[in-house]
Amino acid sequence: MSLMMPLAEPEIMSRRDELIARLRDILPETSVIADETARRAYECDALTMYRQLPLVVVLPETVSQVSAIMALAQEMNVKVVPRGSGTSLSGGSLALEDGILLGMSKFNRILDVDYENRCARVQPGVANLAISKAVEADGFYYAPDPSSQIACSIGGNVGENSGGVHCLKYGLTTNNILGLEMVLMGGEVVRLGGKHLDSEHYDLMGLMTGSEGLLAVITEVTVRLLQKPQVARGLLLGFPSVESGGRCVANIIAQGIIPGGMEMMDKPSIVAAENFQPCGYPLDVGSLVIVELDGTPSEVDHLIERVEGIARADGATFCKVSTSEAERLQFWAGRKNAFPAVGAIGPDYLCMDGTIPRGRLPDVLARMEELGQQHGLRVANVFHAGDGNLHPLILYDASIPGDTEKAEAFGADILRLCVEVGGVLTGEHGVGVEKRDLMGTMFNAVDLDQQMRVKCAFDPGHRLNPGKVFPTLRRCAELGRMHVQGGALPFPDLPRF
Repeated sequence: MSLMMPLAEPEIMSRRDELIARLRDILPETSVIADETARRAYECDALTMYRQLPLVVVLPETVSQVSAIMALAQEMNVKVVPRGSGTSLSGGSLALEDGILLGMSKFNRILDVDYENRCARVQPGVANLAISKAVEADGFYYAPDPSSQIACSIGGNVGENSGGVHCLKYGLTTNNILGLEMVLMGGEVVRLGGKHLDSEHYDLMGLMTGSEGLLAVITEVTVRLLQKPQVARGLLLGFPSVESGGRCVANIIAQGIIPGGMEMMDKPSIVAAENFQPCGYPLDVGSLVIVELDGTPSEVDHLIERVEGIARADGATFCKVSTSEAERLQFWAGRKNAFPAVGAIGPDYLCMDGTIPRGRLPDVLARMEELGQQHGLRVANVFHAGDGNLHPLILYDASIPGDTEKAEAFGADILRLCVEVGGVLTGEHGVGVEKRDLMGTMFNAVDLDQQMRVKCAFDPGHRLNPGKVFPTLRRCAELGRMHVQGGALPFPDLPRF
């Protein structure tokens, strides 16, 4: 009798190896990035203070692929982090070491332009500016215009409810989208809205806009297109101080004038912008207010006269009105390049984002200067003055021990100040990880529990972009979403999550 060798125990694949193998059953091999060096490109977003190497990166290009990935993630109990262009400034798309990074960059097509209904269907990886470029020859544009519009994706704009210099008159992302297609955790594909202007149902689309990737993965967006105004002209208004510039902003709005855009810069940001992108900014002023007025020619002429009068009454020492479209765009060029410009005057900077009541601009700016002195750091201010959305740029040097921590502490104090005066922690950059631990300054435990109930309704397993927004994420069962009464659930006809 021959002796039989015992069978070798089967080699057991690691959980990561199994996940990667199954992802490659769904996607082409080149769309599954498992190599460590290649994954390094996805370890941070624009908030480069924080870095984390993802477990694996996937780059789907069809809705069915996204659905299959989400179903697989739920089956294997793996976390998923959606990512657009990676321009987030709050760590919202920061990867997880035990999660799939779901990159949507291949969803980059404009699917349909419908001028009759003044809308367009676009995939989430389409750059913000690309929408306006695609329709400008026909006299249309997409209104929200973040400073990063050349790079930021429309899906990311939905996730953060992004604004821009023209959001004062034309609204944020939430005011300029009509429909969404999204994939839920588990793979279900859902459509909300469409080309119609309103719905009789709950505003789930409004809930999704600004949800920071915690509820679903956006796979299509129907955006509203606007017709270009007949005339748009810009004004540069220089003031001796940030306080006088802030007063002018408040007074323009108080007079019932709603400009197409109204931005403000302080002296450090003015000098940095002019050196980086010369555009005719005065260098001898303490603050600069950029106002754009649009409409019919007679309306614009009338409003320019009124705004000039308000500015002079508030102490303006410089006033220049654009005389051509090229000059109007030049006025905006410095503001649009303010972030990279400030990067040229210091080794590192932290871009903050908070919103305050417009009437508090002068004293908040003064208190920020005091905070800078306390922390021993400089700050340059550029912001959407018309709606009180501040973007203080805190200058620091990461190579100096303790400087990064000082910058973070300074930023936290600025955000606490915003809440203290009746404002909010974020205007458009989102909470992400940057402001997560400050949520308690704005919301109490009851508020946060109610928000987490929404999270639980869409993602009871907390697999979708966990670790963002909420300082402490409680299990859904702990929130008491449904109570048993008399041995039975109330309202048995309602669907359960």
